[in-house]
Amino acid sequence: MAKNLVIVESPAKVKTIKKFLGSNYEVCASNGHVRDLPKSSLGIDVEHDFEPKYITIRGKGDVLAKLRKEVKKADNVYLATDPDREGEAISWHLYEALKLNDKKVHRITFNEITKNAVKDSLKHPREIDMDLVDAQQARRILDRMVGYRISPLLWNKIKRGLSAGRVQSVALRIICDREEEIAAFIPKEYWTVDAEFNAGGKKSFTAAFYSDENGKKTIDSKAEAERIEKLLKGASFEIKEIKRGERTRKSPLPFTTSTLQQEASKALNFSTQKTMRTAQSLYEDGYISYLRTDSTRISEEAQAASRDYIIRNFGEAYPISRPEDKKSDKKIQDAHEAIRPTDITRIPEELKDKLPRDQFRLYQLIWKRFAASQMAPAVYDTLSLKMEARGVVFTASASGIKFDGFMKVYTEAESEKAENSFLLKEVKEDSKVKFVSLEKKQHFTQPPAHFTEASLVRALEELGIGRPSTYAPTITTILARRYILKENKNLFVSELGDIVNKVMKDEFPAIVDVNFTATMEGLLDDVGEGKTKWRTIIGNFYPDLDEAVKKAEEEMSRIEIKDEESDVECENCGRMMVIKYGPHGRFLACPGFPDCRNTKPYYEKTGVQCPKCGGEIVIRQTKKGRRYYGCENIPECDLMLWNRPVAEKCPDCGGLMVKKGNKLCCNDPECGFVKEDEGTDE
Repeated sequence: MAKNLVIVESPAKVKTIKKFLGSNYEVCASNGHVRDLPKSSLGIDVEHDFEPKYITIRGKGDVLAKLRKEVKKADNVYLATDPDREGEAISWHLYEALKLNDKKVHRITFNEITKNAVKDSLKHPREIDMDLVDAQQARRILDRMVGYRISPLLWNKIKRGLSAGRVQSVALRIICDREEEIAAFIPKEYWTVDAEFNAGGKKSFTAAFYSDENGKKTIDSKAEAERIEKLLKGASFEIKEIKRGERTRKSPLPFTTSTLQQEASKALNFSTQKTMRTAQSLYEDGYISYLRTDSTRISEEAQAASRDYIIRNFGEAYPISRPEDKKSDKKIQDAHEAIRPTDITRIPEELKDKLPRDQFRLYQLIWKRFAASQMAPAVYDTLSLKMEARGVVFTASASGIKFDGFMKVYTEAESEKAENSFLLKEVKEDSKVKFVSLEKKQHFTQPPAHFTEASLVRALEELGIGRPSTYAPTITTILARRYILKENKNLFVSELGDIVNKVMKDEFPAIVDVNFTATMEGLLDDVGEGKTKWRTIIGNFYPDLDEAVKKAEEEMSRIEIKDEESDVECENCGRMMVIKYGPHGRFLACPGFPDCRNTKPYYEKTGVQCPKCGGEIVIRQTKKGRRYYGCENIPECDLMLWNRPVAEKCPDCGGLMVKKGNKLCCNDPECGFVKEDEGTDE
């Protein structure tokens, strides 16, 4: 009989860890949280020092019953939930729910699910860290207070189904503020003047205007550009300055939760939610270390293993001389190591046939980034040229890789490329240049870019809003509430989101104040370090919230939001049906309710005609929720596509074209036409 019981969060870990530990250990899963605040009420006794009322989560009774049976058989209970604040809180809830007071209870953590890590954790057990538990309790209670006090107000004054949140409302404000910046932006005209030169070789190169005879370095008007063009007519240029040098490009830091989400969005087109879901699977299967972290530290063992691997496969010049951690004013939370492969010798190519496609692509990204972080910087040879004629100076630069270093294995999705490298050999100290042509172009300054999921995560991290575990759920929530819309990666504020944001700013300015929220995160960190009591933070926060809610309930007027009208006529009464939202997404309903109760599915149109029957191709969902593209006349028409169709016809066969990543492909496999496309699939 097993004398030791190990309790983990995820059932996916059970078999693996059981295999590591052998017959003396029984391994069971809690399936995440087992207790929480009740859904039906606030669940916090504000009159008695904010005491939370925890209840067993619905459906977890059987899980707890099974765990209690195993606890009775065990001499030692090891609580092995995740190595972060939430995991610490789950361990404490298990301790309370299973009544483990009379048992030998040990808290263990491991940053990766490997035999060595799990066995080593058993050698270093500790007690539950109540400071971390209290920090998580404070976060949960604050979130509950904001959500349960403000959300009903939004239901009453605006529309049912709305919600507010301590972090989500700030994230919404950040997006709304950016939209206001874009709307208020006034473009300014400017001009560029570029000159094409030849240094005696086969290729020409382009140089940019640097300054004129008066030292002016910007061109604000067409007249100014034309003046420079006229001044240079028939001019003979000479090289005024040649500068050679070296530039070092540091190897990237290994991934944190935030940087992984950002790079997976750029390189793989993953949403934050998809990145976290895929990374969770890789972690549970033992391929990567823990995925919720804002630390860039790497363990000494992992550093040593990576160094050996890099020397063996790339040579003595390639390992980094001294790995550096990112310096940050922000307190490092949760797991205290970066995201990395658990075994660097498990190269991606060996796993291509073993892992599902998304897991393979994300593992490859993590592996390459980690390997690169342990490799030497890349070194570029650089050249800078200045050409002058009649007091007008143009500049050009060239660069070429001297030593590839970390770039042997990894380059970021938006990394710089070597430029004009041929000039490094072509240009000598006595070189002459021949002026070829001049090109002037009008430009206008551009407004700030719309947020994407990746850039929003970066903004939240930089502002100190939320923590690694909250970025993806926050974005998912405001998308699900339809406060923001996503089009080609860009996030746009909906009319509903704009109204909710204005209400929050007017009625609850502190809740959506970026500095206030960042300060609150700092206070929660202080609780985790034992510097502040959690009830003190709640006690200071709640009275102001309570007063603001009561004031809004009395003074705030009701806001009416009309349903969006569709172009579909109700066949029962002739009214134009409106788009409504339910638990399973959008649907069409007759605005004549309750007299007319007609409803029908709503399908988003693609603007592409079905090649089989001439109907509209619309976006549909399978029973399991997977999106596909089908004819509006299903089941009479059986057209079904997994890739988004486009209006452009195949130039070879005239058939339907679909979008696959960055390519447009003919849907007829016998045709096989493929071409590059500027857009990206969502």
